[in-house]
Amino acid sequence: MLKLFCLLVLSSVCVSASADSISRIKESKNIVIAHREALLPLSYLADDSKPVGYALDVCAKVVERIKRELKLPQLGISYLLVNSGSRLPAITEGRADLECGATASTAERRKVVNFSIPYFFNSTRFMVRQDSVLKNWSDLKAQRVLVVRGSTATVAMRDSNRINFKELSLSEAANTRDALRILEAGQVDVFVADEITLASLKSTSSTPDAWKVMGDSIAIEAQAIMLGKEDLALKAIVDKEIARLMLDGELNKIYDKWFMQALPDGRGKLNLPMSFLLRDSMRVPSDKVLY
Repeated sequence: MLKLFCLLVLSSVCVSASADSISRIKESKNIVIAHREALLPLSYLADDSKPVGYALDVCAKVVERIKRELKLPQLGISYLLVNSGSRLPAITEGRADLECGATASTAERRKVVNFSIPYFFNSTRFMVRQDSVLKNWSDLKAQRVLVVRGSTATVAMRDSNRINFKELSLSEAANTRDALRILEAGQVDVFVADEITLASLKSTSSTPDAWKVMGDSIAIEAQAIMLGKEDLALKAIVDKEIARLMLDGELNKIYDKWFMQALPDGRGKLNLPMSFLLRDSMRVPSDKVLY
């Protein structure tokens, strides 16, 4: 099956073309993984401050392949905490080799960084209090709307023909933790983000039953491992491993662990079945994204 990967993985590159990160990893015998603080269940800090999550489990498999491909069995791993504003600079400035969080592969971002085969598909929705009358996007009229700075939510709303964007009073939170604080303080009416961010905030809120996630999806995001724009040799290794996880069915087990079972550290259960998009994409893994 391994011989078929370069045929099955419709990746931009299946050969080495750049060795910037590869050289750095070989020289330092260490790889730096960027991660998030509180994006359950994709990438977050457990109670012991260890980075964990669905994305981190995928990246752990990728690192094992990097060890084999580069013949570095003792390769060390360092972790770098990033947020929505610092994640891209961490990669473009070479402070991290891989970003394993919840970053969407968008055309704008692909101008400055590269992305692996997507390991998750997300959708943009909104969260309101349980007693809110807001049910869908057409109900948003002059509400106070919150987004996280650097997220794709603003673009999704602006590009949707179902929202009168100019009527909204839009404000930005520095990060998801700040967004939860603002939301719980009643300073805004609506928080717009991808579905997993909303589910994560709801589960970590001191009053999770006080919130509900509403609205049809107005945008689909393909979330993937982010790496340097010119790191094509590293990307080829990353894509090869993600394709293996998909084709061998191992990604199904990782998904089930984080989305269908109780979270390992007792933070609840999302019970979110795998989307059709992800399930279908696993048949022929590809880094080609139409969004």
